Amino acid sequence: MKFKKLSYVFSSLICSIVFAQVQSPNEFLGYELGTQFTRHHQVIDYVKHVAEQSPLVQTMSYGKTYEGRTLQLAFISSEENMAQLETLREDHLKRINLLQGKQKSDKEISVVWLSYNVHGNESTSTEAALKTLYTLATEKKEWLDNLIVIIDPCINPDGRDRYVNWYNQVKSTPYDNDPISNEHYEDWPGGRYNHYYHDLNRDWAWLTQVESQQRIPVYHQWMPQIHVDFHEQGVDSPYYFAPAAVPYHEIITDFQRDFQTTIGKNHATYFDKEGWLYFTKEVFDLLYPGYGDTYPTFHGAIGMTYEQGGSGRAGLGIINTVGDNLTLKDRISHHYTSGLSTVEVAHHNSKKLNSEFKTYYQNTKGKFSTYALEGHKDKIAALKKLLDSHHIPVSGLTKQTNIKGIDYHTQQTKTMRFDNGALILDGNGQKSKMIQALFEPQTILSDSVTYDITSWALPYAYGLKGIASNQKIQGVNYKVKENKDITVNPGAYAYAAKRETIDDGKYIAALIKEDIRAYYNEVPLTNGGVYWPMGSIFVLRGENKQHLNLAEKINAIAKKTGQDVISLSSGFSDEGPDLGSNQMQYIANKKIGILKSDSASPSGYGEIWHFFEQQLKYPLTQLSDTRINERVLNGLDVLIIPPGYYGPFDKKSEQLNQWIKRGGRIIAIGSALSGFANSDFYGLKAKENGIEKSESKRYADQERDNISDAIYGSIYAAKIDSTHPLSAGYNSSYFTLKNSAKAFELLKNNGTAAYIPSESKPLAGFSGSKAITLQQNSLLFGTEKIGRGSVVYIVDNPIYRSFWENGKLWLVNALFF
Repeated sequence: MKFKKLSYVFSSLICSIVFAQVQSPNEFLGYELGTQFTRHHQVIDYVKHVAEQSPLVQTMSYGKTYEGRTLQLAFISSEENMAQLETLREDHLKRINLLQGKQKSDKEISVVWLSYNVHGNESTSTEAALKTLYTLATEKKEWLDNLIVIIDPCINPDGRDRYVNWYNQVKSTPYDNDPISNEHYEDWPGGRYNHYYHDLNRDWAWLTQVESQQRIPVYHQWMPQIHVDFHEQGVDSPYYFAPAAVPYHEIITDFQRDFQTTIGKNHATYFDKEGWLYFTKEVFDLLYPGYGDTYPTFHGAIGMTYEQGGSGRAGLGIINTVGDNLTLKDRISHHYTSGLSTVEVAHHNSKKLNSEFKTYYQNTKGKFSTYALEGHKDKIAALKKLLDSHHIPVSGLTKQTNIKGIDYHTQQTKTMRFDNGALILDGNGQKSKMIQALFEPQTILSDSVTYDITSWALPYAYGLKGIASNQKIQGVNYKVKENKDITVNPGAYAYAAKRETIDDGKYIAALIKEDIRAYYNEVPLTNGGVYWPMGSIFVLRGENKQHLNLAEKINAIAKKTGQDVISLSSGFSDEGPDLGSNQMQYIANKKIGILKSDSASPSGYGEIWHFFEQQLKYPLTQLSDTRINERVLNGLDVLIIPPGYYGPFDKKSEQLNQWIKRGGRIIAIGSALSGFANSDFYGLKAKENGIEKSESKRYADQERDNISDAIYGSIYAAKIDSTHPLSAGYNSSYFTLKNSAKAFELLKNNGTAAYIPSESKPLAGFSGSKAITLQQNSLLFGTEKIGRGSVVYIVDNPIYRSFWENGKLWLVNALFF
């Protein structure tokens, strides 16, 4: 016993020495947290310092941002747990059958993951993360025996540093807390977004950004039972924590709902003691799957959002409307307190968390037994890549099969035939809850007042034939159809490819960048025994004599872009125009610009920027609206106007109008169309509702009354003119995601390429009754000719959040055809 006691004393002494070497954030940084913002490289350095000095902490980098900043995690647990961290991780996954094999340890731990600063200008949380890390490593060791706490101190380093650098450049010394001061008004685009102006808190499910793509694999390696996403909101808002607001997605379990209340009540004890204001059960719901609270929730965790008042306006301090000085120090204290309270609740309820997590993965029954999908191989391959990233298993049909269920295209029950090799998802198998969230034909809304879009089913987003069925369909290991291993004939007359998916758009862009002349057919033709629909791509050897190794280049581009290219021996077509006909149109190399303006939507702008650089791989010139003049316009072929609120364009710039007449092309997207509507120069006309306002309603009912005019991300079926050049590749169907009730009349002079027909209603998602009426017989895609130029009108953003895959070819068509 003496030896044990002496050993304990010696061990305690060693630990005290070790912990004494761990500096607090204030000591390490050389300033008190809350007196200035910490740059990202300092955050990285401090987390490394704690990991180097404490046996309770390890750190790892899980990737880099677009701008090269480190993405980092810190793992905190007891010294005993840290010594067997990998064993505990594997055993944790084995208990829920996400990893096969025998458990190596009898010890059960719970995993708590705290994510900070997903919105870069909601900068308080990273400061709080440093303080939370220090406290867990030095003062709260007793909580760590049955927990592993994972801290991501900054999900969005590029956005954070954009905000912090801006603030440090413009703030007064000492800071000015007057809300009219410049330091409380960020310059466009603000720090909320990542490098490409994407909202990373909408990207958990879609994985369009590198930060998400690199984080999700690590998330699936750990599968936490609790995940918290720390945010900020308006300066006058009290603190928000769980439980969440309705609507809850129907797959959320009673335990998940109840445990949010358990955590919220624990927070309330600390907030009550300090007299801090807070609210729960309002605003922030659990429906859309792309959030940092819902994505973990749909994987069995207690997923929560915490919101502190402040955001990018608050800076180091701001006077709010009641006259209080809301300081960064105050804001740090609130996030610090809720973070520690979360860990405390997890520690005291670890056994319950573990048992319920296991139950969640044992109960795999979903709403539908089977989801069957088929379509173009490029679209299927893109979808499977996303599903693989989410560890969602897929299989394939072994024979042609009739399946009865809900047809996505009609939302009606019918029997449909699927071919051998169709993709099958098990609705009652592993990851059944996430499969339901991503694929269910209709999302059930317990309340139509919601925080985000209300429909997103992936068969619509990827343009696939699909059915949701209660038949149990067995499949085999699925193999993506590979592109045909074809080497084009160097002596061929032409090299032909169909235009059907965004991968074909990448092929076109690559040809143009290599100065390879390409043409498309204005009408269908048959050549070489193959039917070539309108808009197919033809490279004629005789028109590319400058390329001595043309076939070699075509082979390389086809392989890189996943394109099936067929060699044609003759220009003489079996049916339709010959390849030398005037009905074969040259695809010109286009100089493309995008309007950069404080009036533009940052996310709408960023989606286009990201599309060109990361997907299409085609040059895009960014142009500030202050530099748009005749000389600049004359250097462009196409000018993209991203979503935004600009005012009337016909009155803004006569130079722009004349440039269009001379042959320029405008592509206006989403809310930008309002700047072209109802003008003397442009032919676009906005539709009016025509429904008289109802009688006065009670004040308390005004929000619900207003939603009759609103659309919250509804999916509508389009009617397509398959002969219009803008519609190439969309011969069968297209489903548009509408995020606004704004509607426009059909264009004159055969300009309408796609529209919502009369009597249409949304296939999925919420649209108010008045909004539904307004959409009927309204424009979706169209072209107005003005002089030698044109304006392309795209009513609904076809690359929304970069995940609406089947819309991207529309933009390619608008650019080059």
